[in-house]
Amino acid sequence: MKKPSTRSAILSIACAIGSAALFAAPTKPLLSPWDGKPVVRKDLPFPCPALPHLAPDLVTDGFYRLDDPTHSIIDPVRQEAYRKSADPVKAVGMAIVKAADDFRTTGSREAAQCAANRIVVLAQDKSLSGEMSSSQAYYVQGWVVGAVAIAYLKVRGHIEISAPQSAMIASWLGSVGAETKSFYDAHNAAHGTSGNNHLYWAGVELAAIGIAANNQDDFKWGMATYDNGVNQIRPDGTLPLEMARGSKALHYHLYALAPLVLLAEFGEANGLDLYTHANGALHRLVTTSVNGLKDPSRFEKATGVKQEVPGTITEDQIGWAPPYVRRFPDTELTRMIRSAPSLSVYYLGGLPPD
Repeated sequence: MKKPSTRSAILSIACAIGSAALFAAPTKPLLSPWDGKPVVRKDLPFPCPALPHLAPDLVTDGFYRLDDPTHSIIDPVRQEAYRKSADPVKAVGMAIVKAADDFRTTGSREAAQCAANRIVVLAQDKSLSGEMSSSQAYYVQGWVVGAVAIAYLKVRGHIEISAPQSAMIASWLGSVGAETKSFYDAHNAAHGTSGNNHLYWAGVELAAIGIAANNQDDFKWGMATYDNGVNQIRPDGTLPLEMARGSKALHYHLYALAPLVLLAEFGEANGLDLYTHANGALHRLVTTSVNGLKDPSRFEKATGVKQEVPGTITEDQIGWAPPYVRRFPDTELTRMIRSAPSLSVYYLGGLPPD
C-alpha cells in the first residue's frame, strides 16, 4: 500500500474532532508520567546483545477472515503469515521495552543505556518509516514505534546520549508519527468515520512521540483521539464500533479502554484533566468493561454470540488499571490487578506508570 500523502487528507483528525483539550494544551516542555519519578541508579549488569536491524518498509497483512464483517474470526493461514512477517519486528520493540522496564524496576544503568542505544540504532536505520503494505502494517508500525517511544520516555534523563543522537531520535519518531497521522487523516476523510480502537492506539503513539520530541502538534493530535473515543461512549458504557466485533466485543472494549487510560495519564502529566471529559464517560467504559470480565452476559445479549472470556485475568485485560485505580480507588479492580500474573502490556510500552 502506498503511503497516503498528508495532502490527501481533507481534514486532519485534530481539526475534525477538535476540543477544549487541544486549546488547553500546555506550551511549556511536555512531560510524561515517568518524569519526576526518581530512580535509584545502580551498577547492575544487563545483557544487551545486538538486535536484528529493522528495515524502513514493512510488508504484512491482517489475520481475520476476509469474509467476516465483524473481524473476529481468525484465518489460520493468514494468521501464520502475519506472525512470520510481524513477530520479528515486534520482538525488537519488546526487547527495548524490557530494557527500559528493567531500569525502572531495578535501577540498572546498563539497562537504561541498552534501551537508549537500541533506539539510536532504530533511528539510524530509519526503521519502520518507509512504505507500509497494508492497514495492518500501519497498525504494527504504530504499536511498535509507540512502545519504543514510551520506552524512551522511561529512560530519558538517565542515559548518556549526545545532542545529535537525541535530535536524530526525535526526527525519526516524528517521521513515523507523520505517517501515522497521514494514514488516519486520509481514512477519516475518505470514510467519514470516527475511528475505533486503532485510532486510540495511534493517539498513544503520537502523544508519546510528541512528548519525546517536545512536539505540540503531535501531542495535540494524540489528545484529540482521546476525545474522539470518550465522545463515542454510550450511556450504558459501551462503544458502538467495538460492540460490532461479534464474539470479541468484550475483548475489544478492553482493548480500546487501555490506550484511552494511558492517554488520560499523558494528559494529567501536562495539566489536562481528561478524566472529566464528556462528563466522565471513561468511567462508564471502565465499569462496563470490568463488569463484562465478571459477567459477559450484557455483551452476549447485545451481540447475540458467546463472548471470548479469558479463564484468568491477564495483563492484556487489566494492565491499564494501576494508574486508574490510584486516582479512583476500587476494591474489585484492585483485586483483579493483584491477581494478574503480570501488568506489562507491550503496546502500552510495558509496565504502567508508577
